[in-house]
Amino acid sequence: MTYAYEVAVQAEAALGEGPTWDAGAQRLIWIDILGSRVHTFDPVSGRRTVMATEQHVGAAKPRVGGGLVVNLRDGVGLYGPGGESSGDSGDSGDSGGSSGPGDFRWLHREVVPGRRANDAAVAPDGALWAGTMRYDEAPGGGTLSRVAPDGTVETVLDDVAVSNGTGWSPDGRLMYYIDSPTRRIDVFDFDGQQVGGRRQLAAIEEGNGFPDGLTVDADGCVWVALWDGGAVRRYTPDGKLDRVVELPVPRPTACAFGGADLTDLYITTARTGLTAPHPLSGSVLVIPGAGKGLPQPAFAG
Repeated sequence: MTYAYEVAVQAEAALGEGPTWDAGAQRLIWIDILGSRVHTFDPVSGRRTVMATEQHVGAAKPRVGGGLVVNLRDGVGLYGPGGESSGDSGDSGDSGGSSGPGDFRWLHREVVPGRRANDAAVAPDGALWAGTMRYDEAPGGGTLSRVAPDGTVETVLDDVAVSNGTGWSPDGRLMYYIDSPTRRIDVFDFDGQQVGGRRQLAAIEEGNGFPDGLTVDADGCVWVALWDGGAVRRYTPDGKLDRVVELPVPRPTACAFGGADLTDLYITTARTGLTAPHPLSGSVLVIPGAGKGLPQPAFAG
């Protein structure tokens, strides 16, 4: 299949990541990890906002009742409704409104020198599955933890290098997960809170990049962004590669379905580490009508 991309948000994010469709506000939330920024984009009005965080931010997800849960360098925190500044942006760059953190509190704080937050996802029960990694990407330096709405934390995986894409099957019985340096997309059995039976769904061939963020569509297929692979791939539930979306940027980082009918695939990108980045590296791309996504739950805390 041939896909035509459009530029949703032209930007120069160092490490754009974590696109998430906020159904309640009908907007896209995305982040720049190394820029310590949480961005939003309304595709209908074109309105953009940006909020500065005091630490590198690995993920930002909507909360039930408003506000955001954020996976920060030193733990997981909560912003109340209205914690973001809003403003119109220009046609390019990151010139929207900005502010420092507003109504913020820590839900779980755990300072580990040399470690930062990375990707996170909200499970069907409203808990946050939050990943970490070392800045030097040392094997075994990262974790994947389940953070309950009350702040209770359970470490699920404690031998991770770069904790990345996490998502669930439409029936909630499977969890997909990526530790990027392994080049694997793994699948677990999921009982609502616990995982087991880890096995490989698919592997990315050497020379085609590394799997980064993922999203699961309404057919149960897994879409994966390939860092240094310049593409997004879709795998069927049995691990068959059935679609490839070629992109002009070398470092797509993550993808998510959004829009009123969840048919538009948004793709974040990065420019960090590139000696000659593509002009769109760091922007958010969108492929209208790429498929059909699943509604994403909000964090229940």
